[in-house]
Amino acid sequence: MIRVENLVKTFPKKGSKERLRAVDNISFQVREGEIFALLGPNGAGKTTTLKSICGLIIPDSGEIEIMGISVLKNRGRALSNISVVLEGNRNLYWRMTPVENMAYFAGIRGKKLNRSEAADILARLGLAEKQNEIVHKLSRGMQQKTAIAVCLAAGTKILLLDEPTLGLDVNSAVEFRGLVKDLQNQGKTVLLSTHDMNLVEAVADRVAIMNDGKIVVCEEKRKLIDLFAARGYKIKLVPNGTTEEKLAKLGFSEWNKDGNVVELHLNLSSARELYKIMEDFKLNQIEIESIEKELVNFEKIFISYTNGSH
Repeated sequence: MIRVENLVKTFPKKGSKERLRAVDNISFQVREGEIFALLGPNGAGKTTTLKSICGLIIPDSGEIEIMGISVLKNRGRALSNISVVLEGNRNLYWRMTPVENMAYFAGIRGKKLNRSEAADILARLGLAEKQNEIVHKLSRGMQQKTAIAVCLAAGTKILLLDEPTLGLDVNSAVEFRGLVKDLQNQGKTVLLSTHDMNLVEAVADRVAIMNDGKIVVCEEKRKLIDLFAARGYKIKLVPNGTTEEKLAKLGFSEWNKDGNVVELHLNLSSARELYKIMEDFKLNQIEIESIEKELVNFEKIFISYTNGSH
């Protein structure tokens, strides 16, 4: 549905002849019906990438295709297949109601908004009671839903969501995750950029982690989690008065002591490392109470790849 190939975008640095490489030769593809996430810290290049895809920024080099149509060579035809929710809901008119926004933006795209279709969209998003209220009076969560309603009114197969949970409270953010999954169930393809790791963990099928303009990993979410789960171990030890001193001598620098248990949290690259640790503990008479594989969340994965420790 979307193909990005060798995309490069630079901007002039203030007070310098050098240029900042905001997007640095990245490539990825988004498949039909999937939720694909660009995950990364602020300044990683996510928004620049999305704006390039939707034609708001012209890249220095590279190719972008939407449903096989080049954005750079046939912009109008390519962009007719996507709808976009930009950071801060900038695709809304604040002095119009949700239903007026839907009708206006659908009209711009040459589509007359059908009343029954509009009512169905608003009902699905929980906006039926707010459809005639001015947008700027709505809560941030309701404004985000309105932006989604505008996208759905356009009837496109592909949705681009830029930092969709930014500024939402916890309850609204959790509700939004369910909304994104509902969009997928309706047959939509979703590309989202975010630094919200909880959102990615809850909804994404595949993830590209960006840092300093580069994609440092692009993989199915499940495979990433399984990879790190295989590395993560929690070892509980029975302290005997000298346990912590022995751990320090063996090169361990961090552990937790909780009552009568000392806990180690380790990321190991192979089972061989675990066997070596167990042998060292045996030789030093460190008693092991239990060893468990740890459930790893996206925060650990994200930190590992963005600091280069993978």
